[in-house]
Amino acid sequence: MADYDRACADLNWDDFRDWLDYLPSGGLNIAFEAVDRHVAHGRGDHEAIRWLGKSGETRSYSYADLKRETDRFARFLSDLGHGPGVRVFSLLGRVPELYFAALGTLKAGGVFCPLFSAFGPEPVRSRMTIGKADVLVARARDYAKKVAPWRAQMPDLKHVLITESPDESGADTIALAAALARTPAQFELVETRAEDMALLHFTSGTTGKPKGAIHVHEAVVAHNATGRIALDLRPGDIYWCTADPGWVTGTSYGIIAPLTNGVTMLVDEAEFDARRWYETLERERVTVWYTAPTAIRLLMKSGAEIAKAHDLSRLRFLASVGEPLNPEAVVWSQKLFGRPFHDNWWQTETGGIMIANYASMDVKPGSMGKPLPAVEAAIVEENGDSVRVLDTANAPGHLALRPGWPSMFRGYLDEEKRYAACFKGGWYLSGDLAMRDEDGYFWFVGRADDVIKSAGHLIGPFEVESALIEHPAVAEAAVIGIPDERAGEIVKGYVTLHQGFQSSPQLNKELLGHVRSRLGAAIAPRLMEIVDDLPRTRSGKIMRRLLKARELGLPEGDISTLEKPA
Repeated sequence: MADYDRACADLNWDDFRDWLDYLPSGGLNIAFEAVDRHVAHGRGDHEAIRWLGKSGETRSYSYADLKRETDRFARFLSDLGHGPGVRVFSLLGRVPELYFAALGTLKAGGVFCPLFSAFGPEPVRSRMTIGKADVLVARARDYAKKVAPWRAQMPDLKHVLITESPDESGADTIALAAALARTPAQFELVETRAEDMALLHFTSGTTGKPKGAIHVHEAVVAHNATGRIALDLRPGDIYWCTADPGWVTGTSYGIIAPLTNGVTMLVDEAEFDARRWYETLERERVTVWYTAPTAIRLLMKSGAEIAKAHDLSRLRFLASVGEPLNPEAVVWSQKLFGRPFHDNWWQTETGGIMIANYASMDVKPGSMGKPLPAVEAAIVEENGDSVRVLDTANAPGHLALRPGWPSMFRGYLDEEKRYAACFKGGWYLSGDLAMRDEDGYFWFVGRADDVIKSAGHLIGPFEVESALIEHPAVAEAAVIGIPDERAGEIVKGYVTLHQGFQSSPQLNKELLGHVRSRLGAAIAPRLMEIVDDLPRTRSGKIMRRLLKARELGLPEGDISTLEKPA
């Protein structure tokens, strides 16, 4: 995109649809656009995935290789008796089997749902139960610890596919590698339609159970277009998205966007390590890099000397995702790499990037950028059942989008009222507060709800509070996010105790360990405070907002509904 204003005037979603091939029947399938069409156009020899194992091993898969392995997985699902609509859940990290399973499921006309591999048993159980999982793909140890104890309570879960060697499987599981070795790599792709369900991504709310956001095959139109426009993907690029596969980012921009654009996708199994990352950027000659603010802050903390020891001149475009990127990080990257990080904004519900800083325009450090061509965004003020667009520059309000973009979620699974509540007055209300400056750049202000964003993970307070209350000592619980230099926010818990229990450092430590064992380290509180009482409204709702204001020394605001002590 050479000129943003011209692109906004000239391009619309129909233009972006024309960038894809579609099925001969006129249908649309994400996996066909990501894999098969490249082979059909004679690009099968081009490298699709370059995988780096955490122990130093490497594997390379061409688009033809990827077609073969995804066909094989789809055929295996069919041989097991699973047809279109099968729901395949994954607990895998960044390993080749994840990509074969995701794309193979889509070829079979199924629905793919990635879960964060670091989740504890309860988050896995709740999501698989809500999503009515038919098939699970996992490592043996994750299955044994997180799923096996309650599998009998899930009648929908018919098959568990274990990725390790045959001796790692059990009587109630299937060793995937051995099974695939016996499966022919021939499969006739299911002729899905644009509105057929393809992806299920769970996101947490401030109250209630996790929400399963439904995405359809037409989402690929936005994934492809945003990869090209917002991430500046071009033929010949070596692209590295560091997102975990359990995030929506790990699917939208860790699989679909790069593959539909025909580039080489770098996948590193290992977790963050500053030296390894710089070595990888140099050795693999990465040209486009998409990472998270948490990682950027850790790189900043590691110092410039490590980076300066490496030739990073191949980097052409740097982008950030997961949470607002602080201005200091943009200035730092400009000095170190000679290029700024380009922040962008989107959500699980939007399915793809909606607002971004583009290669063709100046970056304002701290801004999320401007809307994608064909996306209508506004700052609005709620007024009963309607909304009013705020035209005044720098006026804070709700960040809203005009519905109708291809990657827009089509619902929350089995929760029609919850879905309908996201829309008002002809707009989708994102739940984020923002403002727009005089140049049309959008700026993040804060979240309109209490969802905590820690190291790119959206954490619902209710889920953490529920785990805390399960401890016999805990009477009530509330959690908030507090600022953290590395993670953006970390979770802090507050609890009151039942009679007969006394506050102590040992109990505090025990509570932290209890939640960590249930939910996993990514979700559990880092800090805990045992208090005598929690602020609540007269109706009994605990006021997390007030807890946060007191924690941070901020104005308490309107406390007219606060329950008064007896």
